[in-house]
Amino acid sequence: MRKIWNGILSVVLGGLLACSPKPQGEYKGTVQIIPEPVSLQQSTGQLVLTEDLKLFAQADNEEANRVAQHLAEDLRQVTGWAVPVAPITSDQSVGDNQIVFTSEGVANDQPEEAYTLSVTTDAVVVRAVSGAGLFYGMQTLKQLLPVEIYGKAKATEVEWSLPLVQVEDYPRFSWRGLHLDVGRNMSSVEFIKEYIDNMAMHKLNTFHWHLTDDQGWRIEIKKYPKLTEIGGFRKESLTITSRHQPKVYDGKRYGGFYTQEQIKEIVAYAADRYITVIPEIELPGHATAAIAAYPELGTSGERPEVEVNWGIFPDIFNVEDATFSFLEDVLAEVIELFPSQYIHIGGDEAMKVQWEESPRIQAKMKELGLKDEHELQSYFITRIEKFVNSKGRQIIGWDEILEGGLAPNAAVMSWRGESGGIAAARSQHSVVMAPYQFLYLDYYQGDPRFEPTVVGRELTMADVYAYDPLPDSLTEEEQGYILGAQANVWTEYMPTEDQIEYMVYPRISALSELVWSPVSTKDWERFKEKLPRQTVRYAALDINYAKSLFHVTYTVSADSTDGYQVELDNQMDWLGMYYTTDGSEPTLESSRYESPLMVAEGTRLKAILYATDETLYGKVTEIVVGAEQ
Repeated sequence: MRKIWNGILSVVLGGLLACSPKPQGEYKGTVQIIPEPVSLQQSTGQLVLTEDLKLFAQADNEEANRVAQHLAEDLRQVTGWAVPVAPITSDQSVGDNQIVFTSEGVANDQPEEAYTLSVTTDAVVVRAVSGAGLFYGMQTLKQLLPVEIYGKAKATEVEWSLPLVQVEDYPRFSWRGLHLDVGRNMSSVEFIKEYIDNMAMHKLNTFHWHLTDDQGWRIEIKKYPKLTEIGGFRKESLTITSRHQPKVYDGKRYGGFYTQEQIKEIVAYAADRYITVIPEIELPGHATAAIAAYPELGTSGERPEVEVNWGIFPDIFNVEDATFSFLEDVLAEVIELFPSQYIHIGGDEAMKVQWEESPRIQAKMKELGLKDEHELQSYFITRIEKFVNSKGRQIIGWDEILEGGLAPNAAVMSWRGESGGIAAARSQHSVVMAPYQFLYLDYYQGDPRFEPTVVGRELTMADVYAYDPLPDSLTEEEQGYILGAQANVWTEYMPTEDQIEYMVYPRISALSELVWSPVSTKDWERFKEKLPRQTVRYAALDINYAKSLFHVTYTVSADSTDGYQVELDNQMDWLGMYYTTDGSEPTLESSRYESPLMVAEGTRLKAILYATDETLYGKVTEIVVGAEQ
């Protein structure tokens, strides 16, 4: 069960602050932290950092020094200041214009990832029992600074002021995950590092890396080079414009893979930001690329091509001892590369037609005393689990691994709704909730009329934010098996890194708050107030975030006078919608929308949304009113 921590906030390091507080004026900004902390108390005044700023890390605390160095580098980049980092001991006092990272004075019952943050008119002190806690305190500190802290070049004419606050914070869940599918479309090493940086900004701590699928094998396995030589490339790809049309292919060979050295680099980069990388190797289904490389692993006896379409396909691993030896060899290399407790083994969407039609497979089932192919998959997963457990690790798989019987020590990632997760928790198995209805970020995030072609339904920011990973149907004890939640990013319709960013941001903000913040501090109206500032941070980071939240959407209906009624709306529920009906560009001087409009067919209506402070975040919506709407 989750322990509630009543930490003790302190502004003292080994005694008293060196100097008494000095007035530095009033803080002119608004405190807007995502995810919302457990407790934040703001007092009057501010601390203004100046060029002689010094950072201190607890002496002999390597992690405190590492976190301080992260912040120092960020500050150097945007201020041009020297920002030295020095050790500090418990008998030293904190001076003016200093930021300190320490585990001294931490309450004994502080949770592992918790932190406290104190900003006074003299200095900043971040305390935590762990490096992760110090790192999360640093992330909160950055959000208190002007948004220019997220820039990539020196900022001018910026007052580096901080509000005076006392923050006590810790996460609701231990698994705060984000997934990325590189099997369908690859991402560069540099992009993945940026993805990890942005996860860290949101206090996420688990990167689920989907490395193999029917359309490509993306991880170098030294014992089996054909996995990447053959399985890493497909002859062409289905184009994204063809989802509702006859299939169209681009005719371009596509592929690539990550070398083991690149993987080590990414794993180390993530660990430096307190993020665990969970690799996924799909089995027994989604195996076309592997079987194309080594057809003896398959069931049909034929060599398939690496798949060029999106979807679910029949090629499936056979259950010969040689195939298990192959998979164990692969997993042995994977385990050497990834120090994570969990290894994801897929287990989803395994079409069993080839098993059903194979005399060899049917004979094996009879030999094993298995009544159907679901039990055969359970046998398959359990055999893999025994090997992974022998290496000191655990498996996690999609909720289909429940079918035919769950492997004894397996964790379940529940994606087809919550039912699989509920069943697993009731059986005392660990669970990560990732239901597609709330956490599939490849779904439309706004009105499909204004969005790029993607797969699936509409999943707005509000939908993501509303999700709670703890089902009411579970007892308190059963809820204790829910490790947390994760959002998934499937890339069939995201061939570029810009498109991935567009789909992930800003919905990642809602994800961060649902996995970090306690239910008592979650507030949709307050969260919406924080989103404009968050998008400015994204802009400073040069993230191609979606502006769907700030689009004016519309509903058109015919009326009894042969005219049309047009209703305008927006996801933010802001009232500042302005419009024109003569084709001109709308501004603050245009008509403000108050109620549904009555217009004639053919009217060219343009509308735009302004925030309450009259800032423009979105773009113009244009409608030519007619029956097709």
